[in-house]
Amino acid sequence: MKAAIYSQKKDLDTFLYLNKFISELALRDVSVVLHSEMAENLNFSKDFDTFSGKDELKSKNVNIVFSFGGDGTILNALTFIQDLEIPIIGVNTGRLGFLANFRKDQIFDELDSIILDKNYNISERSVIKITTDDPNSIDFPFALNDVSLSRKETTSMITVESYINEEFLNVFWGDGLIVSTPTGSTAYSLSCGGPIISPANDNFVITPIAPHNLNVRPLIVKDDAKIKLIVKSRVEQYTLALDSRLYHMEIGSEINIEKADFSLFLVTPKNFSFYETIRQKLLWGNDKRN
Repeated sequence: MKAAIYSQKKDLDTFLYLNKFISELALRDVSVVLHSEMAENLNFSKDFDTFSGKDELKSKNVNIVFSFGGDGTILNALTFIQDLEIPIIGVNTGRLGFLANFRKDQIFDELDSIILDKNYNISERSVIKITTDDPNSIDFPFALNDVSLSRKETTSMITVESYINEEFLNVFWGDGLIVSTPTGSTAYSLSCGGPIISPANDNFVITPIAPHNLNVRPLIVKDDAKIKLIVKSRVEQYTLALDSRLYHMEIGSEINIEKADFSLFLVTPKNFSFYETIRQKLLWGNDKRN
């Protein structure tokens, strides 16, 4: 078995932790491939095999990916896993963590179950694909959480014309607009008043960002819908964000959004419950006044 290891952290604690983790994998006859930038930043002394993108993951026959960090690390991991459908295990060394489902102290106890017994569940997460007028303007036109369009270098509001399956929906007037997957419904969309959607649902949620018209509310649509957005503003550009990756787009350019033809396969513990996770992470039931 071969495992890829990815982290964005550069501190000594991460280096020591990963060394211990790699040793535990070696005891189970698992060879490792380190992300090249991570290996360089952490100054690994041993000459490990490395990868930097999709092609190397494929050529090296990687079976599973371990992501050490928070949810943002998993979002970045999508850029090199892409459509390979390699399962990814999120080890939470960050803070909140809706995607990184294994604690850093828990993962050592789970290794035998994961590696030897393959006793885990797979949560299939839908991915958003976008196309633009200029196909060369975006290097990786996919997002796991959300696509957002927002104002750039101005305090003035922008307007976003929206269409669903070529049928006019609305002109959103405000700071911008978010189109989110169920996975991203607990991220930026939630902060803007959007609903929480279970990952098992086949939906997108369209959430306005600080709308000028207070009667404008988030809208849930089926994820087989084709969404078209056109931004207008007083300035020449606006900001397009795919998860954490930012692009500057010309005003009037057309953004087409649809579900990608591949998914991200997230490994979860056997006893994992999405509803228990949101109850714990969002501190539901902790208000003792009732």
